[in-house]
Amino acid sequence: MLVVTARGTPRQEDRGEQVQAAEREAARQRILAQAEAKRIPAEETTRAVPDRRWRRGQQ
Repeated sequence: MLVVTARGTPRQEDRGEQVQAAEREAARQRILAQAEAKRIPAEETTRAVPDRRWRRGQQ
């Protein structure tokens, strides 16, 4: 939130909070971009097939 003083300038504390919020958002975007780059699309994965050999003796 930006609070403007009587002279029309933002207070230093509010400006610092804005800078920190912008830095947090930039870091969040970088992390999301890295995660997306490492993600393996579902189409490229192999489906697990259950091993039913153990059931042969039970039939």
